[in-house]
Amino acid sequence: MIRMKLESYEQIKYLDFDIPNRKLEVYHQEGIEDIHSSISELKLGDKFIRSEKAEVPVGEDETKQKNILWWVLGINFGFFLIEMTTGWISSSMGLIADSLDMLADSIVYALSLFAVGGAVSRKKKVAKFSGYFQMFLATLGFVEVLRRFLMSSETPLFQWMIIISSLALAGNLISLWLINKAKSKEAHMQASAIFTSNDIIVNGGVILAGILVYFLKSKWPDLIIGGIVFTFVMRGAIKILKISK
Repeated sequence: MIRMKLESYEQIKYLDFDIPNRKLEVYHQEGIEDIHSSISELKLGDKFIRSEKAEVPVGEDETKQKNILWWVLGINFGFFLIEMTTGWISSSMGLIADSLDMLADSIVYALSLFAVGGAVSRKKKVAKFSGYFQMFLATLGFVEVLRRFLMSSETPLFQWMIIISSLALAGNLISLWLINKAKSKEAHMQASAIFTSNDIIVNGGVILAGILVYFLKSKWPDLIIGGIVFTFVMRGAIKILKISK
């Protein structure tokens, strides 16, 4: 969000993010007041600490980052297709919702690829399109969940839910391993690690829903998990749209 907000400032030479500690170091030539004002517009609870002379750090291995992000993007988009297909076949809203979460992360990784090596002029347009597309898919998902809540619908095939979500879990664990292997301190790589960690939790939720469907012989666990995941997808879309303005 911050990187895209500050994209137009030519005086900024380097951004060093420390996400766990919520700290940002901005290496710039002038105009610190304007930079701080732009960051404040994001309403992240920012506070200016100090300004001092410093040398611009040497960038990390961009080729290595790109290779890892391409692998992670491929894994996520591949499982988006797999989970979307098997979700409809098995009538599982949990799998469909998880597939859209995978698609949302694929969009994030694609934007991260744009971020490697500097700003790209079309980045905000891509983000805006991605945000609207993601919001559209999440809305369709909510409508379908509501329809299945209100109308009679078949109980999803729990076997598909458990097997496919377990495979997706393995895919996300591999993705997280690749990202952590880079040992990168740059924001887009740290953010990718956070998104992938959240995906692992979602995968576990769908697996749990599949187990509950089996024991309860009910569609409700699947619909509840689906609704929760669609909420996360919608929140992500709204955030993307905010930073694309």
